[in-house]
Amino acid sequence: MMALALIASATAFAGDSDALKAIKKAKTYAEAAQMIKTAQLANDEERAAAYNKLVDLAMDKVSKETGTMAENQAAAQLGTGKVSPVDTLGLADAICNAIDAAIECNKYDQLPNAKGKVKPQFAEKNAQRLWSIRAHLVNIGQDEAQKGNSAAVLKYWGAFLDSATDPLFASQNHEAEKGYIGQVAYYTGRYAFDAKDLDRANKYFDIAMQDPEQKKDALNFKIFAAGSNLKSKADSLQFIDQLKGLYANDPENDVILDKLFSMYDGLKDKAAQTALLDNHLAKYPNSFAALANKGMMAIAENNAEEGATWLRKAAVASPENPVIQTYLGTCLSVMAGASEDAAKRKELYREAIQALDKAKQLDPGKAQANWGYNRYQAYYGLYGADAPETKAAEADSH
Repeated sequence: MMALALIASATAFAGDSDALKAIKKAKTYAEAAQMIKTAQLANDEERAAAYNKLVDLAMDKVSKETGTMAENQAAAQLGTGKVSPVDTLGLADAICNAIDAAIECNKYDQLPNAKGKVKPQFAEKNAQRLWSIRAHLVNIGQDEAQKGNSAAVLKYWGAFLDSATDPLFASQNHEAEKGYIGQVAYYTGRYAFDAKDLDRANKYFDIAMQDPEQKKDALNFKIFAAGSNLKSKADSLQFIDQLKGLYANDPENDVILDKLFSMYDGLKDKAAQTALLDNHLAKYPNSFAALANKGMMAIAENNAEEGATWLRKAAVASPENPVIQTYLGTCLSVMAGASEDAAKRKELYREAIQALDKAKQLDPGKAQANWGYNRYQAYYGLYGADAPETKAAEADSH
């Protein structure tokens, strides 16, 4: 019994393994990281301790550079002119390394010990000391964005965003970041898209969509990104299913509706287009996207009268849209030219001119809609070739 007790005691109070001792003596992050790759550590507690050593070593670099930054700020305030260089990329890399090591440390730190109990040794300290320095990643990423260093921007902003939702930092105060995390997520999503990493792009767009100010832009780009790499009909059908899911969750979003409509158009599925718009308008009769697309379907079938019917409603739903005003005016002008009733013809030309004048007012440079020739035609039809109004419209048509 005494022998068994001595063995149990020796096991319970065994010191660090040789591998962990060697890691704890490492002087640099790189040295310790390399040792951990091949180390035969005794248990999860040792693994947690080893990764915590990595955090400490990374934080040595963080402390050095942030200390220099603080000294420079003090020098600027005192006007001493003593400014020392700061290794900003080294600082950002060290923060990323510290975060990665702390998260890995926490995985082992949260596991039950030999007695079956979870007693984290490092989580609270690591969470507190790392949470306070993460904002440097945003600032340094912004500096690298101005330099065109896209890879660095994605790395630093990605690390900032990824760590925000890690369990290690669940107890930290996230309120201060709510004012800007959506914007960071939106632009990080765009950098991830440029890097052809669509999974990360979608992840960051989803974060951005939680911010009301970023939701529309993030959703638009998420849809664009998802539809940018369609190589087959199967890809298109899969994308349509994704859009249907988005539409089911947000049926009043015209961006989703319009993209789903255009996907059906690409597949030449007129029946699906019609059903989509008719069902939508039954619930949302003032939906601009649905009304506009109904009008454009009619125009594609050379049905100016039906096109005008829908585009009149679309113009009411979105009166500041020069494209709709242009197509509406064109439909009305076509209807006027086909009318055998002189009074009706003049009425339609006047309505057409009103819409096309509105298009000119909204888009004088024709950047969105080329209203020029159709407007001239409407003036020509109402006033004749030699009228001053027609001449002025002709001059504007070029």
